[in-house]
Amino acid sequence: MSTQKEYALSFFHKYLTVWVALCILTGIGLGAAFPRAASFLNSLSVAQVNIPVAVLLFGMMYPIMVQIDFSEVVNAVKVPKPVLLTLIINWAIKPFTMFFFAWLFMRLIWVPFIDPTLAGEYFAGMILLGNAPCTAMVLVWSYLARGFMGLTLVMVAINSLTMLVLYAPLGNFLLGVGDIEVPFLTILLSVLFYVGVSLVAGYLSQMRLLKTKGAEWYKNVFLRHMNTISIVSLLTTLIFLFMLQGNVILEYPMVVIMIAIPLVIQTLFIFGLGYGTAKLIGLKYEEAAPASMIGASNHFEVAIATAVTIWGLTSGAALSTVVGVLIEVPLMLALVRICLRTRNWFPAMRKAAD
Repeated sequence: MSTQKEYALSFFHKYLTVWVALCILTGIGLGAAFPRAASFLNSLSVAQVNIPVAVLLFGMMYPIMVQIDFSEVVNAVKVPKPVLLTLIINWAIKPFTMFFFAWLFMRLIWVPFIDPTLAGEYFAGMILLGNAPCTAMVLVWSYLARGFMGLTLVMVAINSLTMLVLYAPLGNFLLGVGDIEVPFLTILLSVLFYVGVSLVAGYLSQMRLLKTKGAEWYKNVFLRHMNTISIVSLLTTLIFLFMLQGNVILEYPMVVIMIAIPLVIQTLFIFGLGYGTAKLIGLKYEEAAPASMIGASNHFEVAIATAVTIWGLTSGAALSTVVGVLIEVPLMLALVRICLRTRNWFPAMRKAAD
């Protein structure tokens, strides 16, 4: 029961970048106008995992989960090349290229313009971002790019488990600080809240409704507005995130730009590396798109929580992770468009054409 082949960009989806920009501006404006409300919402957290954000991400992920043909997951497990590609890029390449770009800009290029202590904190926040491959939002990017959702789900699961093991040790190694402790509970709860709950709910809903209502009703009635619900939840999440963090962006606009430049370069480099390698090793388009975007995108929720826990909410490290949020959605939407426009570079999956 795959509905993915019928998906087409509506007017709402076509101009999603415009809505994203408006939501970012709205969030920043609300945060500036109602700082106490933003502080209260920010306090609603468990182990640095914000509960309202978790609820909003559920609204974003659940509509995608109920459209996945879970029988495809079994087939995805039998295709090791895209999974190996994303693991190699995410854990053997991406953290080290982020280290290089952070060092290049914060230790060399921007030295005349930034206080050395703050530059070190910005550097640390960028490392935390580069060390956290996306394990939630990539489901949205893959869906918009018409990727193989069963494979995306498998990659998300494997990278989530890998992050539980490697995130803290890699962070310690790259930052050169032996006593840094990345909170395990923060990572675990993030994965459970952002992916696990929506996955289980989507699977149970699909199985129950297909059994009681039938495939025709499920496809034509239940799934009818799921795309819109997911995107509205995405936009609401952006308003909420920038309501919480927008004041920092307003206070330090030039620093934000200086942090954003290496982050953008890193994102484009990792995407290009993944997409190009996928072409070289003969992946199908539906495999190449999610395999390249999972590394290009970051798990900014974990990075923010870790930076705040270790360095504090007003630290330079926290600011770097917030800038990661600022560039994440517009840049990933641009990469989705690149994928869609270049899909003819790759062979298509036979199932998608049937």
